[in-house]
Amino acid sequence: MSSNDNSKGALIDSLNGLLADTFSLYVKTKNFHWHVKGPQFHDLHLLFDTHATEVFGLVDLIAERVRKIGGTTLTSPSAIAAKTQIKPQDDTSLDAMAMVKELFDDNQTLIARLREVKAAAGEAGDNATDGMMDDWTDQAEQRAWFLREILA
Repeated sequence: MSSNDNSKGALIDSLNGLLADTFSLYVKTKNFHWHVKGPQFHDLHLLFDTHATEVFGLVDLIAERVRKIGGTTLTSPSAIAAKTQIKPQDDTSLDAMAMVKELFDDNQTLIARLREVKAAAGEAGDNATDGMMDDWTDQAEQRAWFLREILA
């Protein structure tokens, strides 16, 4: 296997990790959208839904990028669970600010993953993937900023 094949394989693996994190962040954000309560219910319910919609919009783009460069994508919930760095949260009684903090941390995790993909794209000489990561990092940084300001 050539060095170029190795770097392309690493990029595909990195993109599949990003795909797993994106799916997981989407599900968690929707979970919090459905279960948030308290004085900030209205605002957080709408914010979480906006964030979930934005995150879900990336899922197909990431998977199609994997396919465009010759890879195969994740195929099942167990494959997603095996690759994600986003920690699950099944507590539906979580305090609203705990939800905000968790989503802030998760978006920080996603930003780190996006930077890993960008580095792998650079190693593979894939400037299309490299450029996509800049836009998606900016989106994740904006989500994290909104969540951080709520916690301030």
